[in-house]
Amino acid sequence: MKHIGALQATVTADWSDREPTAAELDAIEDEMPLIAAEVELLDAQIVTLDRPVSELDERRIRRARRRVLAARRALTNLTSDVSRGGAA
Repeated sequence: MKHIGALQATVTADWSDREPTAAELDAIEDEMPLIAAEVELLDAQIVTLDRPVSELDERRIRRARRRVLAARRALTNLTSDVSRGGAA
């Protein structure tokens, strides 16, 4: 049986092998407060999976939800200011 395969390395770059652009890194940096708030909310919810929810757990989840909403609002305001041409 004859092996059929590429004899040369691919010439074009594979999208999975490229580094993120400066714009993509800036977008990730802008979204980091929201990502951190969502991770905190997820952590608070995970803690309550295998035990009854206490009053402290309820407060922790409520605070985490507020932080997520505040981070989403801040990110939305930031992106709307940039899209309108205002200073960020």
